[in-house]
Amino acid sequence: MNLTQAIKMAAKSISSNKGRSALTMLGIIIGLAAVIILVSYAQGQNMAMKAYYESMGSNKINVSAYTWGNSSSVDVGQALYDYCLQLDGVVGVSPNGYIWSSPTIKYESKTLSRNSNRSYGGGGVMVSYDSSSDYPQIYLGNDKFGLCNDYVISKGRDLSYLDVENSNQVCVLGAATAEYLFSFADPVDKTISINGTPFRVVGVYKSKGSGADLGTSEEAQWMSESIKRLDRMILLPSTMTRLFNDNQPIEEYVVKVKNSDAIKEVTTSLNGFLSGIINTNSGSYSIYSEDTWQNESNEANAMQQRFLGGIAAISLLVGGIGIMNIMLVTVTERTREIGIRKAIGAERKSIVVQFLIEAAMICGIGGIFGIGVGYIGTLIVGKLSFGTILIPSAAITVAAAAISVALGIIFGMYPAIKASGLQPVVALRAE
Repeated sequence: MNLTQAIKMAAKSISSNKGRSALTMLGIIIGLAAVIILVSYAQGQNMAMKAYYESMGSNKINVSAYTWGNSSSVDVGQALYDYCLQLDGVVGVSPNGYIWSSPTIKYESKTLSRNSNRSYGGGGVMVSYDSSSDYPQIYLGNDKFGLCNDYVISKGRDLSYLDVENSNQVCVLGAATAEYLFSFADPVDKTISINGTPFRVVGVYKSKGSGADLGTSEEAQWMSESIKRLDRMILLPSTMTRLFNDNQPIEEYVVKVKNSDAIKEVTTSLNGFLSGIINTNSGSYSIYSEDTWQNESNEANAMQQRFLGGIAAISLLVGGIGIMNIMLVTVTERTREIGIRKAIGAERKSIVVQFLIEAAMICGIGGIFGIGVGYIGTLIVGKLSFGTILIPSAAITVAAAAISVALGIIFGMYPAIKASGLQPVVALRAE
C-alpha cells in the first residue's frame, strides 16, 4: 500500500464514523483553541506593560537623597549633579522635585484648583476641577528634565540652562494641562499665574497619554490612568523652590543613562558615591530604576505564561488520550482486515503508517477547527481585556498546526504498533 492509498483509506474510515471522529476531535479543538487564546492574551498583556514602561521613561534611574537638620556639610544635590557629569554612561541629570502644596493655577477666566468644584461662573467661562486627579503635578526641574523623563516638545521650547540659573518665571506645560487652560489656542508666550505669581509659557510637551487605553482589567485601567496623568503636569525651574517650598532643597533626582546596559554600572557608582557623603545616622538615600520594576514585571508575566501554558498542555494531553482511545477501538474493529492484509504479505511498516496517517488526519482536521476557534476567541478576549483587536501571531498558528499533527503521531503510535504486531492467524479468527 502506497502513501496515497493510505490517505484515502484514512479519509474513508473517518468519513464513515463522522460522529465518533467529531467527538474525538473535540478535545484537540478545545486544547488548541486554549493554547492560542492564552498565548495571545499573554502577548497582549506584554504589549500593554511595554507601552506603560515606555511612557514612564526608559533608561532612567530615580535617586532620592536627603539629610535632616544641619548634619550635612555638602549640598547633596549639587554634589550628585557634579558627580553624575563625570560618569561615562550618564547623558542627563535633573532635579525631579515637586511643589508640596496645591497652588491655584489661573489663565484668564479659567482656574485649576484641587479643592474647588466644577462650576461655571456667571460673568464668563469659569472652569475649576473638582477631582484631585485632574489637578496637574507641578515639577521643579532643569533643562534636562524633558530628556530624563522622555518628554518631547511639541510647541515652543524646553527650559534652558539660563531659565534655571536666572530663576526666570517661565514654565512648560503638559499636553493635558495646556488643553485645559487654553483649549485650541496656542499657549506659547501666554502667561499663567500660580498662586498669583505670573509664569510665561515657553513650551508644551507632546502628549504621552493619548490613546493610552490598555484594556479593561483593573491593572490595565491603573496603567492607562498613570500614563494619562503624565500629561497633567507643569514644569518650573528648580530654583522656584524658593517661592513654593520655603527654599527647601530638592530631594528627588532623575538620572538618564545612555542604554539599559549602563543602568547597573551607574547605579553601583551612585551607591558608592552617596554612601560616602551621606551619614546613615543623619540622612538616607535610595536608588531605583523603572527597568528594575520592568524586569520584575517581565518575570511575573513569564511565570503567568508558563502557568497558562501548563493548563493548555493538560487540555491537549486529554485530547491526545482521546485520540489514542479511539484508535485502539479502530484497531479492534478492524482486526480481521489487518489479518487479511498481513496474510497476503503486508509489512508491519505498512500497517503502522496506515494507522498513523489516520490518527494524524483526525488531529490535523481538529487542529484546523481549533485554530479557527482560537482566532475567534482571541478577537473576543482582546476586545474585552485590552480594548483592541488581538490577532494570533503566525508563529503561534504554525506551532498550533504542527502540535496537532504531532499529537496524532505520538498518541497514534501505540495503537499502530499494536495493530502491526497482530499475528495473521489470530487476527483472522477475530469476529
